[in-house]
Order: sequence, then C-alpha cells, then structure tokens
Amino acid sequence: MRSMIAALALLAADPAVAGDAAQLEILGFSADGSIFAFEEYGIQDGSGFAYANRYYIETATDSFVAGTPIRVRIDEEMSAIDDARDEAREQGQAIVDDAVLRANRGITAGFNAISEHSADPLRMEVNPRLVFPPIDAPLEIRLEEIGLMPPELCEGLTQRHVGFRLLRISHDPDIATELLHEDERVPESRGCTDGYRIGAIQTFFPDGADPVYAVMIAVRRFGFEGPDHRWIAVPGKL
Repeated sequence: MRSMIAALALLAADPAVAGDAAQLEILGFSADGSIFAFEEYGIQDGSGFAYANRYYIETATDSFVAGTPIRVRIDEEMSAIDDARDEAREQGQAIVDDAVLRANRGITAGFNAISEHSADPLRMEVNPRLVFPPIDAPLEIRLEEIGLMPPELCEGLTQRHVGFRLLRISHDPDIATELLHEDERVPESRGCTDGYRIGAIQTFFPDGADPVYAVMIAVRRFGFEGPDHRWIAVPGKL
C-alpha cells in the first residue's frame, strides 16, 4: 500500500502530467447581498470526466445555503463541460436565479490567477469600489497557512498538509485586526491540501443593505496526474 502511495506521489510530481485546475466563475450576489454564489468547472484529471460545482454561501454566517453545494459530474469520457455546467445551472435556479446574480454581480476589486507568479499569493489590498479618489478605507486581506496533521488517507501524498487562517487587516489604529476564518482541521471535501492562495476579492454594495465582500481562495491539493486546484470563498461585511 505504501509503495502504491509513493508511486502516486511521484506521478503527481512528474512534469509530463498535469493536474486539474478548475476554472472560476464568480456568479454574483442576491439583491440584498445575503447570498454569494460562484461556480468552478473543468475536466477531472485521471477520469477525464466533465464537472461543474456551484456554491451558494450565506454572507452573514459563512455557511452553505440549504441544498447546496451543487455538484455535477458527467461520468463519460470526453464529456462536454458545457453539459455539466448547464445541469448545474438548472439546479441552481431554485436557489437564486442566474438573472438576479448577474444583475448584482458586484465588482472584482482584485484578481490573481493561479498562474500568476509575480503577485503575492498571501496578501491582497483593494479599493472596495470603482470610485477615484477612493471614498472607502482599503480592504486588506492576508492569508496564513497552518500546518496540520494529515489524516491517514493523505499520508505520503503531499509534502505537507495545511489549513489556513484568513485575516482582515485594519488601517485604523482604533480597530483591531479581524479574524475571518481559522481551520482546526481540513474538511474532507478539500482533499489532501498542501497550499492556498488568495485568488480574488469580490465586493457588492446593495441598495438599502450593508456592503459585503467575498474572498476567493484557491486550494492546491493532491491530484491523480498532478496538483489539482479548487476554489472556496470566505464572505464578510465591509
């Protein structure tokens, strides 16, 4: 068993193969900003199956809306990504209609692709809205990786097993830094993780409600043909 795990680990490190990097689609917010939605999709490494996952998150509690996430995988080789996305979209209409999300998308105040080498993967500071000169305090987010004991399933698959801590840095000396999230363990849904990076910050200023934001975190994890990347979001109020 150990030799099989070691072989898989070597396969993941082989530059001749490639992991599965999910594409990110920020869908938007509900009209009052209480729900944030995004989609990730791609072709699963190893199987070649198309998948599309939709996440609907309550911004006040950082919890999934009942009945979500929506996960679709078409278990046929050479399956079409659009077919998986269409099925996930159809299921999502009962949660928040896509037309509502498009009308309340907000702005992508900052974005760093996982292929970006020159950006700081652990820090992002943005002007929360497209007003110049700025009328809002800067929104600064920092990510710290936390080394954790790997579950038995992940032993030998990654060089390290990590969770993360997410902080909102105050620019006001009278306001303390805010802890947005801190892992005590890595959820099974993330897989065998060995790294994170801040991918984007989406902000939204709804009429008659508090402005909100969502920090998009790229999760790097063990994959069959190389490191895979998936997405999670941590919401908050501005």
